[in-house]
Amino acid sequence: MSQQILITTGIYDLIKDHLRRKKVTVEVENTLLQELRTAKQVLRRDLPEDVVTVDRLVTVKDHSTNEEKEYLFVSDKEAKPKKNKHSILSDIALATIGYKVGQIIEWPFADGEKKIEILKVEAIA
Repeated sequence: MSQQILITTGIYDLIKDHLRRKKVTVEVENTLLQELRTAKQVLRRDLPEDVVTVDRLVTVKDHSTNEEKEYLFVSDKEAKPKKNKHSILSDIALATIGYKVGQIIEWPFADGEKKIEILKVEAIA
């Protein structure tokens, strides 16, 4: 990936720990490591509201199916996928974290490479 992601130091550390525990495929691990090498780390208060992170409602469009979906990204402990609360360490969250509205990402999901676009990001209380 040639795009620089913008993340908090806490999220950076969380992803690094997730990778150390070998919780993702080799392809996803390589992609994440490449992103983390060039990532810009900021304090949570300095993170723009249109950037994907924890406690944000994110709308993405899958360019292969033209389908739009909404995800609420929460901490791993609060995740309840049936209630649309997805862990910040879920596949879709890892693919979009640090990107902002309007950016298009190509990501190696379990069911194949997909091109997704971030349409909307909203902070939740």
